[in-house]
Amino acid sequence: MPITVYQPAPLRPGTLRVIPIGGLGEIGRNMTAYEIDGKILIVDCGVLFPEETQPGVDLILPDFSPIRDRLDDVLGVVLTHGHEDHIGAVPYLLRLRSDIPLIGSTLTLALIEAKLKEHRITPYSLTVREGDVEQLGPFELEFIAVNHSIPDALAVAIKTVAGVVLHTGDFKMDQLPLDDRITDLRAFARLGEAGVDLFLPDSTNADVPGFTALEREIGPVLESVIAKAPRRVIVASFSSHVHRVQQVLDAAVANDRKVVLMGRSMVRNMGIAADLGYLKVPDGVLIEAKKAVDLPDNKLVYMSTGSQGEPMAVLARMANLEHQIEIGKGDTVILASSLIPGNENAVYRVINGLIKLGASVVHKANAKVHVSGHAAAGELLYCYNILKPRNVLPVHGEYRHLQANADLAIRTGVPEENTILAEDGTVIDLRDGVATVVGQLDLGYVYVDGSSVGEITDADLKDRRILAEEGFISIFVAVDAQTGRVIVGPEIQARGFAEDEDVFDAVMPQILKALSDAAANGTRDTHAFAQVIRRTVGRWVNTQHRRRPMIIPVVIEA
Repeated sequence: MPITVYQPAPLRPGTLRVIPIGGLGEIGRNMTAYEIDGKILIVDCGVLFPEETQPGVDLILPDFSPIRDRLDDVLGVVLTHGHEDHIGAVPYLLRLRSDIPLIGSTLTLALIEAKLKEHRITPYSLTVREGDVEQLGPFELEFIAVNHSIPDALAVAIKTVAGVVLHTGDFKMDQLPLDDRITDLRAFARLGEAGVDLFLPDSTNADVPGFTALEREIGPVLESVIAKAPRRVIVASFSSHVHRVQQVLDAAVANDRKVVLMGRSMVRNMGIAADLGYLKVPDGVLIEAKKAVDLPDNKLVYMSTGSQGEPMAVLARMANLEHQIEIGKGDTVILASSLIPGNENAVYRVINGLIKLGASVVHKANAKVHVSGHAAAGELLYCYNILKPRNVLPVHGEYRHLQANADLAIRTGVPEENTILAEDGTVIDLRDGVATVVGQLDLGYVYVDGSSVGEITDADLKDRRILAEEGFISIFVAVDAQTGRVIVGPEIQARGFAEDEDVFDAVMPQILKALSDAAANGTRDTHAFAQVIRRTVGRWVNTQHRRRPMIIPVVIEA
């Protein structure tokens, strides 16, 4: 059902306005703006990766329109952790104003600074850690350790005169994390005792019952799979999943294998993690790809990108025989990641391609080679009971995830009227412990296509889908400017519709008759003639071929 767009009233002094700009109704583009007394704080600024229905698109950004004309009022951007769906859009925001301060943990800032270097942007940054409290204009920020599938993740408590907000970012409650850094429930309890007016929890696994499995359970499985592999092992994961790479390194050492990192982002991110001490690299285990050719296949593990079926990533190129590593019988491929909704077809296409080449493919459905980085329902229930928030705004998830999270809040005693199911662009005002929906902005997708940002529209993508699925037909006609009589044509060219050009012999007389009738009725305008051709050919194609190609008539006066 389409949303009803309406503008909020001007913000009253002492009231906190919250606008989720991205991350609601989708897995990605996470971004939330907080405003009070004329000053704005942003939490996260991520990207969404395109689906098959968005051909040619590289990335999808949040719609910056709520803040675009007020960038001078932005005091800073808090980055909860270093995943692309939370930091990937920062370069595009800083193109609009390069000196917006970035606030985050050591690893998070290192990852975004490396990305910004590629965009030739030197950021202003403030490194924080759990327990730190920073005053940013009217915002007092307290940073809290949370456990996730990347080290150094932080939740942030935002304290203003309007009330206290707790924004979790992505988190889970692994009680035996690889880095021994657990989600700080003592800090949550302290905040709960003092009073949390608005809670914005991660919703990604809210519809999964129970508790998320331990990361430590993955290591022995990886070690066992690698031990049984007769030839090479290729492990695909997110390029920022430090914990999973650590487990692969340890499993390789246990099986006397060397590891090659594949993919530019994987090499860059793991280099940063190792330099900062988050990744412990055993001596001699990492080698360069050019040295791997001198080792037997059963002594190698390749750690690559492409676990989501991305067409240009290493794994997809291997499956398509477009990579220097040629997959063959006896090779083992491990997909050490969850499926992001929308990527299923792409991932299964890669799996099928790898199996056709003779590889054994191990993934989450047939072995415990990955656990989620997000809190399941049981963990979220603990949070609600500890915090006892007055109001809840579920974030970070598709609508089913948001609804499941809201249901959990209600079951723990949060009044239903205080549980807000919002969408991107919903405007919520917080004052005196009461959160109220006061507006709905019309926010869309902003597409990055090559070097263009925001120039591609949904209509353009529809045209691309038609071209890809139905082909196109162009019809050229020259008409007499005085009489409207056809002098040249119609000449028909088609691509992706029919290989035999004789198929158009049947429609030629129909085009000529339609143009003749239009001319007899006084039509002389070339645009009107083009519309006549479009309707005639469209009707013929639809009735005779049950197709809907793009039809491009070109009419000139002679």
